[in-house]
Amino acid sequence: MRLIGVGVGPGDPELMTLKGVRALATAGRVFVPVLDPADVGRAEATVRAHAAHDRIERLVFALNEREDAGRREQYWDAAGRRVADWLRETGGTAAFATIGDPNVYATFGYLAETVRALVPSVELETVPGITAMQALAAAAGRPLVEGGEELVLLPMARGDLGALHEALARDATVVVYKGGRHMAAIAEAAAGRGAVVGSHLGLPDEKVQPLDAVDGPLPYLATVLIPAVRERRGGKL
Repeated sequence: MRLIGVGVGPGDPELMTLKGVRALATAGRVFVPVLDPADVGRAEATVRAHAAHDRIERLVFALNEREDAGRREQYWDAAGRRVADWLRETGGTAAFATIGDPNVYATFGYLAETVRALVPSVELETVPGITAMQALAAAAGRPLVEGGEELVLLPMARGDLGALHEALARDATVVVYKGGRHMAAIAEAAAGRGAVVGSHLGLPDEKVQPLDAVDGPLPYLATVLIPAVRERRGGKL
């Protein structure tokens, strides 16, 4: 029995690795996370380009829940039981698709921990995927990091700006995830740094724009790239 967490990238089916495509194509069941069982989530939309639709099964998670830990864990438990039941019944290989990378702020870690507790003999694997910060850097034509620059990745769902100010003071390249509701404060902190923000990365309606041009909130999964100050070519080597 195997459970493979597959990173499917930011949303463009062409931004999947060959290994990830092979895992999706050969798994007996491909589980995908959704907020609503009636909706096709971003992960599933990507998976559909590479896996037979009759092998795809949706698992409901409280993906945007930040306050109610009990509610989050109820969904983790239910999803874990479903995957564990499938593995016990078939003895086969299941894949779990997650946008971006399964080891970077992803649901897969919680699912894998739950399944392992229920089926200790399960083999767990992950296939890395392209992250939103890489996709944004490519779309914006900006190097993510150079020379000896630090790269700081900050989740900003709760709007705590302290870590952001500290990283900017060190002249690090900073990437902000999940900051859609706090764009005005992030833009103020990053003023003068040439920051860019991307939403719906990898999708047909992808939008990349200067952060200081944003007026109002952006989607929850919007990504901000605040580059370190680069005064000359190779200056950070």
